[in-house]
Amino acid sequence: MRVALFAMLLVMTAAGAVWVGVLANSSFNQSSAPMVYTAAPQCDREAWLRGGERFPAGAQVMVRDDGTSRALVAGFAATADPSVSFDGTRVLFAAKRGAEDPWQVWEVAVPHGEPKQITKCTGDCVRPFYLPGGRLVYAQKMQGRFVLQSAEFESAETLQLYYAPGSAMPTDVLRDGRILFEAEFPLGTGLSPEIYTVYSDGSGVESYRCDHGLRRQAGKQIASGDIVFAGEKGLGRFTSALAHQVDVKAPAGEFAGDAVQVRGEEWVVAWRADAKSPYALQSWNTKTGSFTTLVGASDANMLQPAVVAPRAVPNQHPSGLHEWSYANLLCLNAYTSRHTIAAGSIAAMKLYTTDEKGRAKLLGSSPVERDGSFYVQVPGEKPLQIELLNTQGKTVARERGWWWMRKGEQRICVGCHAGPERAPENAVPAVLVKSIKPVVMTGK
Repeated sequence: MRVALFAMLLVMTAAGAVWVGVLANSSFNQSSAPMVYTAAPQCDREAWLRGGERFPAGAQVMVRDDGTSRALVAGFAATADPSVSFDGTRVLFAAKRGAEDPWQVWEVAVPHGEPKQITKCTGDCVRPFYLPGGRLVYAQKMQGRFVLQSAEFESAETLQLYYAPGSAMPTDVLRDGRILFEAEFPLGTGLSPEIYTVYSDGSGVESYRCDHGLRRQAGKQIASGDIVFAGEKGLGRFTSALAHQVDVKAPAGEFAGDAVQVRGEEWVVAWRADAKSPYALQSWNTKTGSFTTLVGASDANMLQPAVVAPRAVPNQHPSGLHEWSYANLLCLNAYTSRHTIAAGSIAAMKLYTTDEKGRAKLLGSSPVERDGSFYVQVPGEKPLQIELLNTQGKTVARERGWWWMRKGEQRICVGCHAGPERAPENAVPAVLVKSIKPVVMTGK
């Protein structure tokens, strides 16, 4: 059954540009719709990893329609990070009123609405995306690092979603309702970006894949459900059929990510030939190989393209958090891992968090059953790290990065670093046969 969409098209009249509604079916041609993007004289795509400024010489969100471009809004010292609403009628963006002001999140109706300020952060608030249910997600600079935050449009009530060390930056909202974001690998401690997901209530954080490439960032979901991202050697792709990334056959050069699948084989990508050249928006047909400049300039980078058109609203995640100060974690089998762990070698696990100086702090230990299962109660909204020990108390494996659980979260993991593609065995874990009470490791 083909579902009709209410599309908004730009019509030029003698009185100027107006928006009218027309009915279109599910094959709506997005290539005929306007596009927003960011133009910036300088860009440091990984400055956010250090809590730094991505656009040190300023930036401007532009609208391209019918072959010409104009500024999305006027009266700002800088604008960036455009994100289009699900109905295609509004755009979120980050902006600075004055050159010394912090970045804030704003919203404007297209094509010529009045900008409305959404956030009032003491530090920079950048990279906003719409969430279903009248909310948005963005990154807020707090104590020198960027942290994922969610907010409600009407009440402005905020919710922190990220609790590991280091910085994080959202890059998309997936159709299943999860937030796709980039952060250091290992999470909270590394130097290069990796791709992760988290639910819109801050629970269920995990790596999107566990093969961990050299550098993966700026991921976007395309029509097939796959995730396309910028990698060390061009464009990479996550597909549901595989537990590892596959390379996208693309023209040689550097890609900035945020790839947009306009229609079928037609894409828009931010690309440059080498590090000495600015990024340009390229129209790319993945079937014919056609690769032509759509928007480019010798003195500015063209980044973050997004089509101004309706799209499907993602699923709204129903939060299952309890009114607790702690969280419960059940590991089904610690031997289920991307690492080879000899059968029978695990005797216990230790759990760590960080102290006020960011150093590892032991919370406690628990026996691990012969089938690799353990059940523990952990502090909510704190960095967490697990170490596995043998019968002599020596380390079998220890996580290099950090993760967290929200207060009131109950989580069941297939194994330790097993990967999100793994399914559990159909068996009752031995730890629950022994007791249904978790070992308390909340540090209290």
